[in-house]
Amino acid sequence: MAIEAVIFDWGGTLTPWHDVDVGALWHGVCASSGISAERLAEVAARLHAAEDEVWRRAQSEHRSGTLDEVFALAGVEPTEALLAADYDAWTPHTFIDPAAPPLLRALRERGIRVGILSNTLRSRDWHERVFERDGVLSLIDGAVYSSEIPYTKPHREAFQAALDAVGGPDPAACVFVGDRPYEDVHGSQQLGMRGVLVPHSSVPAWDCTPDAVIAELGELLGHIDRWSA
Repeated sequence: MAIEAVIFDWGGTLTPWHDVDVGALWHGVCASSGISAERLAEVAARLHAAEDEVWRRAQSEHRSGTLDEVFALAGVEPTEALLAADYDAWTPHTFIDPAAPPLLRALRERGIRVGILSNTLRSRDWHERVFERDGVLSLIDGAVYSSEIPYTKPHREAFQAALDAVGGPDPAACVFVGDRPYEDVHGSQQLGMRGVLVPHSSVPAWDCTPDAVIAELGELLGHIDRWSA
């Protein structure tokens, strides 16, 4: 069956993998947003703990969360200064892999739809601002962010939402590309998609068999052409 759509994970897949000290990042966000020195450590620790709790739930129960929920759990007002500092703090970790734009263009030239499915706390506007900055927003046919739906990967409903976003093709005609064996490869394969792994040593292992393993995004197109043939 010819490939009709390729859906990508975002962080660690379309963006190169970064190990991020989230506690230190929140400390910097709070400092940059004008929180007083007396409250800085306490507020940053509350935000870090709240984010950990939301991600723990996502991993154990596959229930989604939002950045607003993190602020609410931490008892911190999400001021414009805090939100701007959060975006700035994450900016160095969000630049797209240089191999991604030519890959997305090559897929579109083949008539293959391009989708995004990301486990994320941040909004569609936040992500589209990043994609617009990097010149790839117009290359994306449909995107689903877990902050907008009740579930996170590997829940099958998250993958179905992503398929619906690119026109509802047969899962057997679709490929999912991600860096996590459990959430991305196992999750997509449960719905009947092909799962492609972009491995990183710091991502937890899972006993699954990817349909392909690629060291870099540029290797994907050969697999797509082979499967379509």
